[in-house]
Amino acid sequence: MTVRILLVDDQPLVRSGLRLLMADEVDLEVVGEAGGGAEAVRLAAELAPDVVVMDVRMPGMDGIEATRRITADPAAGARVLMLTTFDEDDHVYGSLRAGASGFVVKDMALDDILAAVRVVAAGEALLAPTVTRRLIADFVTRDTPAPAGPAARPVEGITDREREVLTLVGRGRSNTEIAQDLHITVATAKSHVSRLLTKLGARDRVHLVITAYESGLVTAPG
Repeated sequence: MTVRILLVDDQPLVRSGLRLLMADEVDLEVVGEAGGGAEAVRLAAELAPDVVVMDVRMPGMDGIEATRRITADPAAGARVLMLTTFDEDDHVYGSLRAGASGFVVKDMALDDILAAVRVVAAGEALLAPTVTRRLIADFVTRDTPAPAGPAARPVEGITDREREVLTLVGRGRSNTEIAQDLHITVATAKSHVSRLLTKLGARDRVHLVITAYESGLVTAPG
């Protein structure tokens, strides 16, 4: 299958570079570009991309608000991969709450950017162990209002085993690591994660991590 991509950045040079990067990939197709959040929301509805690569900071409607509007439409099915600079962009926390499925740093390796797009398109979340997990742990411990949605609800209706799996997901464990920790097969671990996504109404793995922190199953390191 070809992954349909909408590029959103107020810098034409960045959009051009990403388009050129993806041009030679047979499974990736850039179907549109937007220079701002409002245009991104319009094109996302019009073009129905699989993945929106979204800049965080833009004049007018920023990437967070655009992400919130795009992900608010479950029928659209578009997933958002944020384009950001981790050390400088505090708004990255808000983008998680808005429904983003992962993050790409503008100066990261080109192959890693392509891999991130594919991961998000496949319905997973981009959880870099040394970066994204730290950001999640930080933002969920801040004194900010709980969002409306799966992460704001108590964890109910799951089995004890699923609660164990959710705790390990919150700690950043992969399916393979969960299988090793619980002495189960990788396929069984994957099935538990899939059931958690369904039961908790979570979009992807990154929102299971948020749920684990906000429910108290996992606490941020001191």
